[in-house]
Amino acid sequence: MTPERSAPAVATRARVLKRCGLALGSVIGTFGFSPRQLLHALQGTPRFIHGLVTYRSRARHAVHPMPIGALYPILTDYRETAGVAEGHYFHQDLWAARRICAAQPEQHLDVGSRVDGFVSHVLCFMPVSVVDVRPLVTDVEGLSFVQCDATTMAEWPDSSLQSLSSLHAVEHFGLGRYGDPIDPDGPFKAMAAFSRVLRPGGRLYFSVPIGRERVEYNAHRIFDPLTILDTFERHGLRLVAFSAVDDLGHFVADASPNDFRDSDYSCGLFELTKGPPTAD
Repeated sequence: MTPERSAPAVATRARVLKRCGLALGSVIGTFGFSPRQLLHALQGTPRFIHGLVTYRSRARHAVHPMPIGALYPILTDYRETAGVAEGHYFHQDLWAARRICAAQPEQHLDVGSRVDGFVSHVLCFMPVSVVDVRPLVTDVEGLSFVQCDATTMAEWPDSSLQSLSSLHAVEHFGLGRYGDPIDPDGPFKAMAAFSRVLRPGGRLYFSVPIGRERVEYNAHRIFDPLTILDTFERHGLRLVAFSAVDDLGHFVADASPNDFRDSDYSCGLFELTKGPPTAD
């Protein structure tokens, strides 16, 4: 008789199977094929054909009649919601942009965050300089760009930046995903560089995936939140505030880092500063 598995063993096995399934789906998707997208497209085809026939029959004398060759099938959008108001990027971009807006720094520098998300939020109220290892061509007013290695931040002297951010970027450093050199210590070099260039009293707005610590090559890393705090503390930074986005994509304000050490794939939102606590 096979012994019954314990609940933790079953949960671990389920996580492994889920991770393997996600990895397989990612590999297949890399080569341009999505089984899920194909299934949904097939399911949506009868609906599309019915709609096409109905439109043609009703649009014979309309402003926009329907020539049979003018087809542009979109087979899955009807399944979607009106938008996305949850998840790592939605919440982290709002969290950081609101804090920067409240702080009103004279200048702000961002490393690797989404230009069409967080950076565009901040551009609504102040100029932003963006750093990335990849090129960026832009003529957007208020947006400047520096292509360089953010693991050194060699273009900036010590204690020179008042306001700095890096959202959902450092977990990729050193994995080669974005054309950067392979370096297992890439994230920790970047955290040391951010600490070096931040001026005393300045603010760093920082986010990475948090939970059970691991690397999933070459997509990203997941960090124990205490690893992040210990690393920055060694370089003279201290935590001002911490929030998180949990495994379900829900925002948790004023959270405890310890509560997320066993998460699967949450997002830690760290506001840090350089220097000792100020007196009240």
